[in-house]
Amino acid sequence: MKTCLVVDDSRVIRKVARRILEDLSFAVDEAEDGAQALAQCRTTMPDAILLDWNMPVMNGIDFLRALRADPGGQKPVVVFCTTENDITSIAEAIQSGANEYIMKPFDSEIVQSKFAEVGLC
Repeated sequence: MKTCLVVDDSRVIRKVARRILEDLSFAVDEAEDGAQALAQCRTTMPDAILLDWNMPVMNGIDFLRALRADPGGQKPVVVFCTTENDITSIAEAIQSGANEYIMKPFDSEIVQSKFAEVGLC
């Protein structure tokens, strides 16, 4: 079973994402900020990461840069899931190592489509 780490400071978003991903047969873990997510990845690297941008402690872009610099940190497919929708932010995310980008709000169809595009389902 593939694993996905959902990184978002909103408990509601994490819960919605968990339900969608479990329906897609993923084992799901959660983190509420980038620092917590990085610690989890350093213990067990997931197959995929659904990542928010704006979070306290460590934001998504800083997490992504730190992850990609870590040994094994190139492995997970990272899908940003955020309200940041300007072309500059999207370009920064892709240049920092994101594989795909989803706009909030999202639904099951959007997540499944993006995960299929990057070969996850």
